[in-house]
Amino acid sequence: MSMSDPIVEAWQTHCRLNQAYVNNIPDEALAAKMGVRGRTVGAILAHMHNNRLAWMQPGAPDLYQTVSKVQRDQTGDKALLLNALTASGTAVADWLARSLENGGKVKGFGGQAASFMAYLVAHESYHHGEIGIILAQTGFPLDKTAAYGLWQWQ
Repeated sequence: MSMSDPIVEAWQTHCRLNQAYVNNIPDEALAAKMGVRGRTVGAILAHMHNNRLAWMQPGAPDLYQTVSKVQRDQTGDKALLLNALTASGTAVADWLARSLENGGKVKGFGGQAASFMAYLVAHESYHHGEIGIILAQTGFPLDKTAAYGLWQWQ
């Protein structure tokens, strides 16, 4: 599959920036959360990965089979979370490329590849902000270089 399409490249950029962001979260901060019922930082990262899979399962079941869900008891393992996000990011890139080669529609999404990519980036960017607030409020603020790294799209 050709990966040179600008939509696929934009997704890959988002994934690269996401990896750098997660790499800068201290391991002990994965358990940080706001409130009694809030999700931990690790659980939010697992949710981002698992959300990709939830779309992939009906839309690209063959690619879905290549990745595993992150389970509730795995949300404190940063290496596992990074590996999972890498695997699902690659699978989504393959799915986007496949969709583009077949007219642009993303099976199971009801729209075009550009819209699906934008949806995923918007969803995950919301959670980046949420994580940033949790980290700041629980004594684990990211340094400015790490936080602003999400904007290095050039």
